[in-house]
Amino acid sequence: MDRTNAPWWERRWGVAALALLAALPLLWPNVPPLVDLPGHMGRYRVELDIAHSPILQQFYGFRWGIMGNLGVDLLIIPLSKLFGLELATKLIVLSIPVMTVLGFLWVAREVHGRVPPTALFAIPFAYGHPFIFGFVNFSLSMAFAMLAFALWLRLARLGRLRLRAALFVPISIAIWFTHTFGWGTLGVMAFSAELVRQHDKGRGFIESAFRSGIHCLSIAPPILLMLLWRSGHHVGGFTGDWFNWRAKYYWLIMALRDRWFELDLVSVIIALLLIVGGVRSPRLGFSRNLAASALFLLLVYILLPRIVFGSAYADMRLVPYLLAVALIAIRLRENADARFARNLAIGACLFLGVRIASNTLSFWMYDRTYDRELAAVEHLPVGARLVSFVGVPCQPNWKMSRLEHLPAMALVRRLAYANDQWIMPGGQLLSSRLAGARDYAYDPSQQTGMIICRGEEWHSLDQSLREFPRDAFDYVWLIQPPPHDESLTAGLAPVWRRGSSVLYRVVDRTPPQSLPKAPS
Repeated sequence: MDRTNAPWWERRWGVAALALLAALPLLWPNVPPLVDLPGHMGRYRVELDIAHSPILQQFYGFRWGIMGNLGVDLLIIPLSKLFGLELATKLIVLSIPVMTVLGFLWVAREVHGRVPPTALFAIPFAYGHPFIFGFVNFSLSMAFAMLAFALWLRLARLGRLRLRAALFVPISIAIWFTHTFGWGTLGVMAFSAELVRQHDKGRGFIESAFRSGIHCLSIAPPILLMLLWRSGHHVGGFTGDWFNWRAKYYWLIMALRDRWFELDLVSVIIALLLIVGGVRSPRLGFSRNLAASALFLLLVYILLPRIVFGSAYADMRLVPYLLAVALIAIRLRENADARFARNLAIGACLFLGVRIASNTLSFWMYDRTYDRELAAVEHLPVGARLVSFVGVPCQPNWKMSRLEHLPAMALVRRLAYANDQWIMPGGQLLSSRLAGARDYAYDPSQQTGMIICRGEEWHSLDQSLREFPRDAFDYVWLIQPPPHDESLTAGLAPVWRRGSSVLYRVVDRTPPQSLPKAPS
């Protein structure tokens, strides 16, 4: 197809520019301000150094296993040798929205024969709430899934079905190891696209579904890996909270949740209005191929519980990609005039520009907060036995503090013990060995509030300061703590303070309930 007069976003350099633009919010921060990411970085430090570090061997155990949640954990091994842990993590995380955008635009090109301006509305969903929450293995697998789906469509369009079958056996296995969710999403999209292709050949629905299932067998081998993983010893994890309609509604409006409620909500409303416009407008329509994929993903979203194998927010993770696929499915009809197309393109560019600019500013502001709080780490000795308590409100505000797993940066930079690590048999590679740490050995013991929050597992700060085992820890780090009883810090000597945050050294291991209360 001759694209010499195509608009800039349909040309190769334009697609490359859009993908690189998606990296902009992550260029400045040293540590990408994603909620869970510092906690993951702590695990990477253990993974990389435990074999030759007696300190880490005293604090943690680490054992590799077959698991559908290893994407960044595997990539960090070679890249950290070249760039160091922190820069390597940043480069991997930075690549996720870039690859996601490339996947979005490539899928659009395959189904429409071009990149319609409506596809630009999907780009900001590369910074959806699951990514900002720090689900990096999941987000990486979804980026791979979108790229793989585009390849699946392309090989079908070219009639290279045998080549497709051969390629997607290793591709599906690689995506499964990155994260199970990406593999499952690829399977759903591939089946729905193949179903439409078979039906377009004049076959009935049942025969089309059967043939589609046969074609998708090349994506099925990870089922064996899944059975091996979930049938292993000590594999646990609760699955439940089905059909929580209130939560599913909130996940929808939180699809672009970052910092500013009004902006993020209006952005989602604009995307939803465009999808509705694709259904009702005489000048817009849908690719049946991608519309089927969006409907299948919607069905999956409805049926998924909130918790799968102990992993929370399972259904929430799908929302930005569901909306993105629906947006990519929209196309201009032949009766759409040039003025309408131009105005739509201008609107798409404005939408994209505002979202990227807001993410960039938001991430810069979070980075400043990270820098202020992480100054405490410089005052820790290497190998400190550290317990941390982060202030978390019972009803978190829209922007989130993103500090919940900042204590792990002490593990990354000073090999200090971090009590924010996830410990779940069959779900995590890491285990705690710190003697005497009791319930303060793992997540969410680092999260504290002014009161005990209903429905949450963490304690109030007063309870944590009163009960944490002083024999097990040498330092206490309070990060933006809530108001608390200062008498409970008796026996703790401050070594660093900034604002309400303070780093203490334990100088008296006597439990505070045995100490006289400070005068009021």
